[in-house]
Amino acid sequence: MHSVLQRIEGFSAAEEFFDFFGIAYRPEVVHVNRLHILKRFNQYLSRTPIPDDLDDASAWDLCKQYLAQAHDDFVRSSAAQEKVFKIFQEQDGKSVSLDSLKTSLLSRKRSS
Repeated sequence: MHSVLQRIEGFSAAEEFFDFFGIAYRPEVVHVNRLHILKRFNQYLSRTPIPDDLDDASAWDLCKQYLAQAHDDFVRSSAAQEKVFKIFQEQDGKSVSLDSLKTSLLSRKRSS
């Protein structure tokens, strides 16, 4: 694992990532979409990994670019449209009614 990735591995808040890379961010976007942004950042890293032999400055710049892009994805769009998490992929934009959730929970309790 590249040393830049090792440095950010222990971060627990999205804001830590933005501060570390010096990225200006919209707090209202991060507040609502923090997990989505970090998951998208990870997807970008998975698609085009940082080579271990890349110099630190270039690796840092690449990570900064990926995180800024992940943030911007959610400035221009929504979590439901971006479908980062499986629940959004499965629902494909369908809404779930409160009654259907209640029915599902009741049937699960009965079968337990």
